[in-house]
Amino acid sequence: MTDVYISSTPDPVTPITLVRTGDLSTWLESLDPAAASWVRSNRFEAEKNQFVWLPDGSGNPGLVAVGWDGEDNLETLGGLALSLPQGVYRIDAEVSQLQLLGWALGGYQFERYKTAPRDPAKLLVASEEDAAALASFESAITLVRDLINTPAADMLPGHLAAEAEQLAESFGAECTVVVGDELLDRNLCAIHAVGRAATDAPRLIDIRWGDPDHPQVVLVGKGVCFDSGGLDIKPASNMRTMKKDMGGAAQVLGLAQLIMAEQLPVRLRVLIPAVENAIAGNAYRPGDVVPTYQGLTVEIGNTDAEGRVVMCDALALAAEEKPDLIVDYATLTGSARSAVGAEIAAMFSNSNDVAEAIFRSGEQLDDPVWRLPLHQPYNYKLESKVADTVNSASTPFGGAITAALFLQKFVADLPWVHFDIMAFNTRARPGRPEGGEAMAVRAVYGYLQARYGQL
Repeated sequence: MTDVYISSTPDPVTPITLVRTGDLSTWLESLDPAAASWVRSNRFEAEKNQFVWLPDGSGNPGLVAVGWDGEDNLETLGGLALSLPQGVYRIDAEVSQLQLLGWALGGYQFERYKTAPRDPAKLLVASEEDAAALASFESAITLVRDLINTPAADMLPGHLAAEAEQLAESFGAECTVVVGDELLDRNLCAIHAVGRAATDAPRLIDIRWGDPDHPQVVLVGKGVCFDSGGLDIKPASNMRTMKKDMGGAAQVLGLAQLIMAEQLPVRLRVLIPAVENAIAGNAYRPGDVVPTYQGLTVEIGNTDAEGRVVMCDALALAAEEKPDLIVDYATLTGSARSAVGAEIAAMFSNSNDVAEAIFRSGEQLDDPVWRLPLHQPYNYKLESKVADTVNSASTPFGGAITAALFLQKFVADLPWVHFDIMAFNTRARPGRPEGGEAMAVRAVYGYLQARYGQL
């Protein structure tokens, strides 16, 4: 994690000034002629993510000028932690928490298997309050990224459960795990069916935290720790990144950590169906009919549409206690990526008010979401001749919508939000390095804080 200083430090501190692109001429006029000439010779145009060192009175580097497009987002400072030389810096301007968070997140490096080539530059933060909030957000998002970036050999269902248990213990939460054939005893047959072929047994992770008198919020995350596609096996090129198919589980663990760290007044429950979609003699098959916790039977049209099968049991369990809100995250469909790309979280909801509020929160926190429709007429695509529903439509059209409609069958009429996400940066951007990523976590937290934070 990026070091955050709260007060004075014995290290020399280098000031950073933000230069708005449109104010470049005025700023240059404020400099002495030698410094202005130096800036021009370095072709500094104050474009975003561009910076230049200015000499001090002795001719040594004394100030960093950073270009700024005037937007309040992660990119403002997100490229600096690993592009500036190691050292301690301070911002000589009023900047937002979001911009400071960009610096912190831009310093992320995954170091479990390989030592990073350098440490990130350090940032001096003005107040203890700002530093504490930054630490909470950075820690939560780092958890999400680390979980997703870890290869499946070290992030199988048992490992994921251990991570959840450790998180729960850190915040005094209760964590129970239902493993293997115990799932059948609990009528969680869909989770068991998908994961039974793996050597690491399927399981349901269940975390509870908070005051019983507070409104209940349930987070459900798809925890498919590796997805071969099952008997409908994926081609090799599509299987290469399937360590990230537990990205939904990573999101809810990161969001849960943030909620607990900030002591949000909610009664939190986190449900993660954790499986590996493997191939063996006892793997579930196309054409099988699987019973579910809610009672609906599901005909398996495609074993590679396994995420919605494990999610349906967890969602039905979540709905059983009639919570105030259910939010689920899943790396569910390629159709969502086709619709909104890899950098926006596709959002579905049965509540216009909740969806609109989360969208606005995402815009404010540089965590983009875009709502897609729960188009009910498309339910015809999920009809089965032998069961209550199929898990996968026979045509690819509207695939993200039909997947969401399948999940909706298991949440009754309770307020519900579903995110179909990439959970992975396919390119590096300031504040967003390539690899595992938190998507719609800040947007949902901002919404929850606005809705419940004043209770």
